[in-house]
Order: sequence, then C-alpha cells, then structure tokens
Amino acid sequence: MVCNKTCCDVNLQKKHIIKVTRGTKNDPSPIPEEGEWINAKQISDISGLTHGIGWCAPQQGACKLTLNVKMGIIEETLIETVGCSGMTHSAAMAAEILNTKTILEALNSDLVCDAINTAMRELFLQIVYGRTQTAFSKGGLPIGACMDDLGKELRSKIGTIYSTAKNGVRYLEISEGYIIEMGLDKNNETIGYKFINIGKMINDIKNGIPHKESFEKNIGYYGRFNESVKKFDPRKE
Repeated sequence: MVCNKTCCDVNLQKKHIIKVTRGTKNDPSPIPEEGEWINAKQISDISGLTHGIGWCAPQQGACKLTLNVKMGIIEETLIETVGCSGMTHSAAMAAEILNTKTILEALNSDLVCDAINTAMRELFLQIVYGRTQTAFSKGGLPIGACMDDLGKELRSKIGTIYSTAKNGVRYLEISEGYIIEMGLDKNNETIGYKFINIGKMINDIKNGIPHKESFEKNIGYYGRFNESVKKFDPRKE
C-alpha cells in the first residue's frame, strides 16, 4: 500500500493539535433601551417605542409606522399613510397583522403594502440598535402612547400645499386644519390663512352641536390674516 504523504501529514498534525483558549468573549455591545443598557442576545431582549417612514417602489405613497414593542413583541401599532388611496386599506390589514408578532416575524411578514413593509424594515433597524424614542425613558411608554401622537382629535398631521410657477402657492391643509381662505397683502404675498379644525368640528357634531354652529365654532386664523388686502379660497380661485 502506497502511503499518501499529504494524508500522513494531516494525521501527524492531528496528534499534535494544541487547543488555544479564547480570551475576551465579545458580547453584544449594550444598547440604550427604556432607561436600561441591554446586551441584546435574543428577540425577547428588545423593547422600545419608535417611529419610522417607509415608501413604495414607485414612491407613489409613504407610510409613517409607530410601534410599541415590549420584550420583542409588538403590543401597539399606529399606521399613517399619505399619497395612495389603496395604501389606506393596506394599513387596515397590516394593523391586524402586526400586533402579537415578534419584530423578527413582522420583518418577514407581508404587510400588504410596499411602503408599510419598508417602514417595518426601517423600524427594525432602529429598535435593534437602540435608536428608539424611549431609549432613555425609564420603563418605556405604556400601551396607548401611540395614540397620544395624534393629539386630542386623533387625526394625523397632514400638510397639503400646491403651487405653480404661473399662479404661485395654494395652502390646502396645514397642521391646524383645512384651509378655507388665504390672505394676501398689497404685494399679493401670503400673510396668513383661515382654517377649520375638522377633528374638533366632527367631535362637536357627534356630541349634538348643530353642523353650522360647530363649523363656525372651530374656525381659526393664522398669521396676519385680518390685515389681508385680498382673501380667496385656494381651492376655487
């Protein structure tokens, strides 16, 4: 039998293997999480509340996703969408899908809409790297905190502004509400606007206040609207 020298060398090396002990263990770096510094080794080590933005492939619409995660489990979800009518229905389905899932399950779930899926990806990165809104908030935020983001009227903050080179800008909706009129000075420059707070108006109507009274009660003004030389409806003029 012919001896293969390479084989013999390997066998010889096996007989003389020296085991070298590893020194430092190099645990995961601690991340700030709900007022604690956590060495995250498994999904259940992760907690936090945070927000993130996602967009669809054609960038037709966007999603703001807010999650409240406790011990790796999504306990609360808020989905806000803009720019795509179909996305609103996707959000309804995704909101049913997300709760009770671990953040890893959620990352690998079909959340119906590209924008919501992308938002989940961005949130996953923030959460596992300790970049949450509650990183240094002792104990984090209780369930219900996501709704607090919407304010008393429980409406998303929406800004809709349209403009053309020929006719200039049209304010359609600002954080304060739906724009009824814009005000211009003598140079035709915008100096303020008149708006209706839709959330407050609807709440009043639900509570039995007549429609016209509720409408007039919830009108507000911004800037120097009362000094306007000209006032106009940005949706009609």
